[in-house]
Amino acid sequence: MITQHVLPPSRAQAPPIPCLSGHVSGEVALEKNRAASPPDHVAFVAVAPAHRYTYTPLDQLVESTVANVYGVVTFFKLPYRSKGTDYCSIITIEDQSNVKLKCTFFSGNQDSLPKIYKIGDIVRFHRIKIQKFNNEFQGISSSGFSALVFEGTVDAPLVPRTSSERYSFTTEDQKTVEILRHWQMGLQQFSTSRRKLSDVQPGQYFDLICQVVAKAEVDKASYLLKVWDGTKCVSRSWKVLVEDGALIGDRDFISRLQNISIDILVYDNHVELAKSLKIRSYVVIHNIHAKLHSAANVIQGHDTYVEFHLHGGTGYGRGISVPPEDDSDVKELQKVLDAVDLKETQPLFEASTSDSQLGQMSAPFDALERCQQLSVTVLPAYQQWRITSLASIIKSKAPQKFRIRARLRSFLPQHLYQSLKLHCSTCNSLLDAPDEHSLNNIFEDRFNGSPNTNTPSTPWYQSASWKMGNLDDRAVAIHFVKKCDILQSPEDSLIMVEGGSYKELCKLSRHFNTIIPVKSKEEHLEVDLTAPFIIQGNKWLYGCITCSNIRSLEELKSLSPEGGWDAKEIAKALGIEVFSHLFVMTLTLEDETGSLNAYLWRHAEQFFQISPSEILLDGDLQEKLHNIMSELCPSTQQISEHPWMDCCIKSYHSCNGGREQTCYEIFDTLLSEPNLARSV
Repeated sequence: MITQHVLPPSRAQAPPIPCLSGHVSGEVALEKNRAASPPDHVAFVAVAPAHRYTYTPLDQLVESTVANVYGVVTFFKLPYRSKGTDYCSIITIEDQSNVKLKCTFFSGNQDSLPKIYKIGDIVRFHRIKIQKFNNEFQGISSSGFSALVFEGTVDAPLVPRTSSERYSFTTEDQKTVEILRHWQMGLQQFSTSRRKLSDVQPGQYFDLICQVVAKAEVDKASYLLKVWDGTKCVSRSWKVLVEDGALIGDRDFISRLQNISIDILVYDNHVELAKSLKIRSYVVIHNIHAKLHSAANVIQGHDTYVEFHLHGGTGYGRGISVPPEDDSDVKELQKVLDAVDLKETQPLFEASTSDSQLGQMSAPFDALERCQQLSVTVLPAYQQWRITSLASIIKSKAPQKFRIRARLRSFLPQHLYQSLKLHCSTCNSLLDAPDEHSLNNIFEDRFNGSPNTNTPSTPWYQSASWKMGNLDDRAVAIHFVKKCDILQSPEDSLIMVEGGSYKELCKLSRHFNTIIPVKSKEEHLEVDLTAPFIIQGNKWLYGCITCSNIRSLEELKSLSPEGGWDAKEIAKALGIEVFSHLFVMTLTLEDETGSLNAYLWRHAEQFFQISPSEILLDGDLQEKLHNIMSELCPSTQQISEHPWMDCCIKSYHSCNGGREQTCYEIFDTLLSEPNLARSV
């Protein structure tokens, strides 16, 4: 039975908590035109084509045709791993007709996708398929698709970026690229978001071309890059504390640049690429957040400093790219760095008696760092805050934020599976997440009768009957959803299942990408939110019955044909308000001055680095969570032997039963890895 709970008292709302593959190939090689005489800055010989290509202006594109186009990049996402096996690249281009075209390309080889490094690059796409989605034209790769990319800077070398060694490029192509280069000059839509560090203002999001000075692993979820671009950040910048020996790079070089380099903390899907970067390599980091932070509680007389973050995900083009060495911006950066006189760079902070505390920010190898190694937690963003005692926090007026160092005396619930909840951000309801036993009962009750295995196929799905081979000769109806009027391979398929038990759905989820349990009603299929409405591997997602406005399953036809089966897009199409999975725990923290109870819920996934949506069906994750809590709060030891935890904690007012009270919540804190057991 699913029971209703009251949220931890808070006025704040909880956070709301592809697979089309385009084959990319080169074009037919053409004979060299020895009579042609290219301009001096052209780095290759133009060739005479055996076939004359026709290029379509973007305002003359026609649906369901294959076209060749030129354009200037106005937006792009660096290639990223899609939910299938391919890489995906999203690029928006524009030409002199002032029409934009969004293009989505997929390939199993990341290097075969267009190599875009900044807004304003010139692209030539051959053989892209034009289709309509949401009443807008969209380009996707088709058979024989190829791409050339050029710098958009006027008079830059006409050296194409391409994964193919075989392509054509004529004097007419040269003229087209140069025309586009001059056309985009001064137009606002092609202005780059790149900034020099000396021009960065707090609160901005910007791109930076820079050189890697050093790097270090902070934890599994974040990675440190020390970089410089030859200019000095006007604002005081944040320095990330890392353990001795963790920093990779030339110590002398790091020391000489300590007053002119900045620390960027890289998160989540960008970590692996950051790890692979070579020291002193040139990189472009896209969509860095210059986050303004108040340091008044840390250092009297210094009001603010700036933290630099590359947040996770691919939104707004976030990512890291490595431009070629012959890139004009790289060459310009090399000149700037070579001209810097490091002896003339002034320290970021003037030495003074009050700067004894400043070592917490500027010195990565000081005593505080050694002390910090005793903690079993890491503070990715607030290591500079001074530690406040629990007694002082209790006496302080809410709302405020603090950094504490305390031990875990106890936690609730004791049965950890009970900490997993389903939360609706719309109506703020909080439900127990069904465990394996509950799910088994749900599907037994729901499919007690026989499914309608005679449901006819439709233009958008094909039905089949799966014989279970049991004593009652029971069958399960499976409806395979089509994409572009074709069926997909199992690992990319969405299927609707009618009449399956919990164990049968688990078995199917190991073979199919996405499953929607359905039931028949008057010869139609529909979802039922008394059970999970979507299953993707170990993720079983639920919808809020109160807030959902369920639509017909035929709305699945409206999903983008080139994308994968994204759970959020499916829920939106079906009008379902999705429950987010949360850990909700109460931790009793204690230091030398007192104790307090703090909630861990909205930031619990970050804290444990465990996905709450997968843990119920993953025994290894359950064991990991149990081991973590046993390390933090050993039942056989005195509180003085429990490990220290550095935590960020915030106080807030809450009305519970009409009575206002002060509550506390842990935020922006995560466990250090791999071993929680430390000497204290």
